[in-house]
Amino acid sequence: MRLEDYIKSRESLALIREAENFARGFFEREGTHGFSHVKRVLNLCMHIGKQEGADLEVLALAALLHDVARPLESRGIIEDHAREGARIAREFLEKRGYPKVGEVVHAIETHRFSKKKPPKTLEAKILSDADKLDAIGAIGVARVFMYSGEHGRSMEYSLKHFEEKILKLKDLMHTETARKMALERHRFTAKFVERIRREIEGEI
Repeated sequence: MRLEDYIKSRESLALIREAENFARGFFEREGTHGFSHVKRVLNLCMHIGKQEGADLEVLALAALLHDVARPLESRGIIEDHAREGARIAREFLEKRGYPKVGEVVHAIETHRFSKKKPPKTLEAKILSDADKLDAIGAIGVARVFMYSGEHGRSMEYSLKHFEEKILKLKDLMHTETARKMALERHRFTAKFVERIRREIEGEI
């Protein structure tokens, strides 16, 4: 579905499109955390948010801005892209007089589950779920090996990452809609990991 199918207000759409263009400018190249990841998270947020009755405007803005500081973290300039991204988002939205800055900022600050800062609002929980969902399933498999290729890591390292993180994500979802989606993606991922291990060991 198009964004226009979720967001009906022209004023809201204009701000969201402005945020999209603003966010895109932070990504010089594609990769595991490129702007394509941001767009997939946005699509997941809209789908889950509609099912869960969330504020789709807040959710769209949070999704588009949630990783603006990720390239800075990747280059070692900052330590926490969620915190810096929240600061950048606050500045962007306050300059435009947006009334729900706090809701967007909270969602961005808490989207990173590894930092153990729990999301408290529905929109924050959905953003966190969507970000994790993009790490599971066919997309998740592709991203793991893309990341390993970018950093010169072995196939064995990648499989260890699946076992230590990716295969645990289905149990960390906050919303019912995301839990259902995660289960199907998890099954695919688990089957893939089992298959590739058997191939490595020469069983197939």
